[in-house]
Parts: sequence; C-alpha cells; structure tokens
Amino acid sequence: MVQQLELSRSKAVFAPPKGGKPRDVPLPGPVADALRAHLKRFPPVEITLPWKVADGPPVTKRLIFTGPRGGHVWRTSLNEEAWKRALADAGVIPVPERGRPHVESRENGMHALRHFYASVLLDAGENIEALAEYLGHSDPGLTLRVYAHLMPSSQERTRKAVAAVLGEAPPEPSRT
Repeated sequence: MVQQLELSRSKAVFAPPKGGKPRDVPLPGPVADALRAHLKRFPPVEITLPWKVADGPPVTKRLIFTGPRGGHVWRTSLNEEAWKRALADAGVIPVPERGRPHVESRENGMHALRHFYASVLLDAGENIEALAEYLGHSDPGLTLRVYAHLMPSSQERTRKAVAAVLGEAPPEPSRT
C-alpha cells in the first residue's frame, strides 16, 4: 500500500498510508483472482487530486475502484449505497423503511473489516509483529492492546503443546 484517499478541508486528497510509510500486505489467491477479474471489467482510471492537503500540489494516480461517474469513491456513498445495503441484505442490520436511511451501526461499519482481518490472522496463528506491520502500526504493543480480545483462547493450545512435548501421560496406577 503506497497511498490512500483522505479528506482535507472537505476535499479529497491523496496522502501516504496510515503511519506515513508504505507497506506490503499479503494478498491471498482468491482476492488476487477477484481483483484481476475486476480490473478486466473495470480498467484503472487516472485521477488527479492534491497531495496531502486541499491546496497541495496536484498528483495523478491510477485508481482501481471508482465511483459511478468515474471519479474517486466517496466514503459516505460507499457506506450508504453498498456497505450498509449489503449488511441489511445479510440481516446484520435492519432494512430501512422506504425513503429512510439505514440505522447508524458503528460496530458494523467499514472499520469492522479491519477487525475481521486482524481476528482471522490471529486465529490462524499469525504473530503480533507481522499483524502490526500489515495494519500499519509502528508498535506491536499497540496492536496487542487493540486486538488482544480477538485472540483465540490459549488454554487448549497450551495443553496440546505440552502434551506433545511430554507425550501422552501414562494413566494413573490404581491403588487397590
């Protein structure tokens, strides 16, 4: 990841990623396949926006995902028109009454995808330092403090690890 879209004085700008440093995030095969299919159907579009601040120097970047009119995707549009609609279709939030907006759902907002990603990696045994790098945290301690509640219970893993080293303990002798 080398840049992101941000708002500066209500104007879209290109900016460095969170933490100010580019990073590599492993891309699983199914995601790469879906991205290739998307790129075939919707080729990237060049967009020129200011760099970092509303009156910053203009820079041109190729965007993979664009809005309905070919420009960048506005966060509010994506949230209302796609994300919340998908949540309602999946039964996570209620379908709004005709003409009414979706309910506010902070715990199910787009940021929930970040928590989902972190929980999947933690459950699969990824280490905190790698996860911190993928999430853009400069301190793995921050990652641990934020995501520790998502880590799977370690009691059963502990039992299995020690049992594997020691071998199966012999049954207790009967005292008759």
